[in-house]
Amino acid sequence: MRRKLAAGNWKMHGLAADLAEAEALAEAHPSPGCEVLLCPPATLVGRMSAALQRTPVVVGGQDCHAEESGAHTGDVSAAMLADAGASHVIVGHSERRTDHGETDAQVAAKAAAAHRAGLVAIICLGETEAERDGGETLDVVARQLAGALPAGATAENTVIAYEPVWAIGTGRTPTEAEIAEVHAALRAGLPEHMAAGTRLIYGGSVKPANAAAIFALPEVDGALVGGASLKAADFSAIVAALDAAAG
Repeated sequence: MRRKLAAGNWKMHGLAADLAEAEALAEAHPSPGCEVLLCPPATLVGRMSAALQRTPVVVGGQDCHAEESGAHTGDVSAAMLADAGASHVIVGHSERRTDHGETDAQVAAKAAAAHRAGLVAIICLGETEAERDGGETLDVVARQLAGALPAGATAENTVIAYEPVWAIGTGRTPTEAEIAEVHAALRAGLPEHMAAGTRLIYGGSVKPANAAAIFALPEVDGALVGGASLKAADFSAIVAALDAAAG
């Protein structure tokens, strides 16, 4: 049985005062039926981990370097995130791929680094609007999955997040049939030892209004939520919808 996952990606938002939102979320869900994860900017990982230490809400990073240490000014290693209290890290988000030119091979190296540090890697993939319009979606996500999944990946240390690039932060979402089609293809494309147990989560303008419908789809094991995870009230409603879907 795959445990549902509600993951919040704060992106480049959040100062110390915003830790109150994380604490409010934890207070609203003292014993959630799903796993609840918040990924704040690196400056808040340690403080958020400490603030949520006695709650079921866990903390992750938004990116990591492929190396454990070295002359990489401004980067953060997976070991550093783990040392700060993180249990997960997002790798391969489309904003990293676009803003920093990250390739599938680099994403795979980062996921492998996360695994070495004992972190769960949330590997993101998804098509652009032009690729969707060109009928290339399934080919694109299959290629990204094959290229970004490192040796040593298992259902326990890896989550796959399908995030169509054109839906992130735009308020647009694919149809329910389109989401279900991609998740089914991803499930079929996983290595045999991961196929049944790996969690596949959806991301891209997930909000309280559409969460329940998305979570009702086959092969959707949760969500990677951006803007709606910044406020406890919004993210709490999404967690509640996932709890209901989990039964």
